[in-house]
Amino acid sequence: MTERSSIGLTSGTGRATPMANCFELVVNFGADIEAARTAALKDPVPFVLCAGVHRIPLHRPMLRTVERHVELSILPVAVASGSLADGSLPRFQLTAAELTEIAHQLYRMLAGFDGYVAARVGWDPEDFVDLEELRTEWAEELRDGTIPGLVLSDHLHAAFGLGAGYVEFAPGYRWIPYRYEGPGGPSTH
Repeated sequence: MTERSSIGLTSGTGRATPMANCFELVVNFGADIEAARTAALKDPVPFVLCAGVHRIPLHRPMLRTVERHVELSILPVAVASGSLADGSLPRFQLTAAELTEIAHQLYRMLAGFDGYVAARVGWDPEDFVDLEELRTEWAEELRDGTIPGLVLSDHLHAAFGLGAGYVEFAPGYRWIPYRYEGPGGPSTH
């Protein structure tokens, strides 16, 4: 059995395994593997993101099956900490404003995808696109509309019985607008 620790994953023996801290777009396609494949094969526009004076390419999209859904992740190169995908590349030292620039560009990319049920950009956003996690661990925040950057399909928005605090993101999708991204997550600044 594996449990989370403050520095990564621990095995049943309690030994910590380093865990990556990734700033990324994560998209839940439910069971729609074809929509996920189509999104993964779509040429990203732009392929290189602009953040201040930095030009940051994207890794190839990563598609994986999680217990209850198909998930697509898109990571900028050398923005994560401890990511195997970056190998030994030096990490970009980005300001909160630069991370926010990256986030807005990833959301523009997401607006071109179809068939997904939930998505979010940020530091390790996987839990926020897992529908079971949203129903159980994040139910109050989901209901209150306090998960900035969370994008839900209109169908899922209605199924959760959510209010008008969610605004249109793209046709068929609603969201809590993204806010300024700091090193530890969103803030209201």
